[in-house]
Amino acid sequence: MGLVTALRRHARLATFMLGHFSVDFMSGLLPALYPLLVLELGFDYNQVGSLAFAYTAAVSLTQPVFGYLAVRWGVQRLAPLSLLWSGIFLGLYGFARDPVLLYPFAFCAGLGSGAYHPIGASRAALLADERHRNTTTSIYTLSGTVGYALGPLAGVVLFRTFGLAGTLAALPLGLLAAALVRWALRRYQEQLTVADARAASERRGAIDWRALGPVLLVVMLRSWAFMTVATFAPVWYRELGYEVLYGVVATVIVASGAVGTLLGGYLADRIGSWRVLIGSLTLALPALLLFTVLPNRFGLLAAALFGLLADASISVTLVAAQRLLPGRAGVASGFILGMGFVTGGIGAPVTGWIADRFGLQLALGSTALALLAALALCWAIPVGVFRRPAVARAATS
Repeated sequence: MGLVTALRRHARLATFMLGHFSVDFMSGLLPALYPLLVLELGFDYNQVGSLAFAYTAAVSLTQPVFGYLAVRWGVQRLAPLSLLWSGIFLGLYGFARDPVLLYPFAFCAGLGSGAYHPIGASRAALLADERHRNTTTSIYTLSGTVGYALGPLAGVVLFRTFGLAGTLAALPLGLLAAALVRWALRRYQEQLTVADARAASERRGAIDWRALGPVLLVVMLRSWAFMTVATFAPVWYRELGYEVLYGVVATVIVASGAVGTLLGGYLADRIGSWRVLIGSLTLALPALLLFTVLPNRFGLLAAALFGLLADASISVTLVAAQRLLPGRAGVASGFILGMGFVTGGIGAPVTGWIADRFGLQLALGSTALALLAALALCWAIPVGVFRRPAVARAATS
């Protein structure tokens, strides 16, 4: 069944995918904006990293709260409002040229993304049966990754044409996305009410923190590596003299991550989540190191391989967290996604600090340590976490 056919047959999922694509597309404009801040406003690497952290901190730290509010209040108003909020503040982002103003603008812009992500991820999980939850979650995640991959390409065109004022394009996009999602949610209100009732009926079991802790740490360290590379790779390629390629490299990394997310979810439902998690992280390490030693067009191939492998286990860890927080899909989604975002944000200024002293090439290579630590922590996760519940297994037999 093709992707278009699947979206038509699962219109409720497509609604949340639309919002996910839009909010991440707007976020994807930022990697193309950062090199411009270095050239026009004189930012150093640490300032770029700190600005990225201000955005990701807002995205991440608020997600558990918004996940809880989505359960309490529903999604009818919160989902469209989050998209509109993102469009407004990301649209005005390029006009706040004073660094003192850029940091609060970045934080405010991140709130919209922080509100939408737990809503979409938890509802996507509720719309799937247990047998296909990894696949459905990966399809939903794919929509955001595609949006984030296209963002830098659009950003290159916008910023080359309009300069920093190109961020204003996010305003009509946010308004349009909010209107479409609001319309779709009204149309499918009855079916979404059923999904909410299903969430409320799920039995809330005890939280196994010994299992959840390593899962969370793996997510955080993987995000550290991926988001740091996606943030600084365009800056590195711009300094190497690639006037157009600098925007393409971020798109290559994120677009490959989209393919990896979809492929990883598909394989997890067929060969096992544990194998996908271990295998993808193991292979992502040499791919990242190869990218850092090939600062040329051939490095794009290594960048693509790194993006594919690093993101292949996203649905695996998200579904594992949802199983470890039974009856709390919204909170689980906000918690696991939020902590991943915040660690990715922390990684940016740390890598920027290293780059200011030792160069971007070495700084990007150092992120391999985060992947190595994530791989080591996988062995602390009980294998049973990645198995489908007995009820779901019985249903498949």
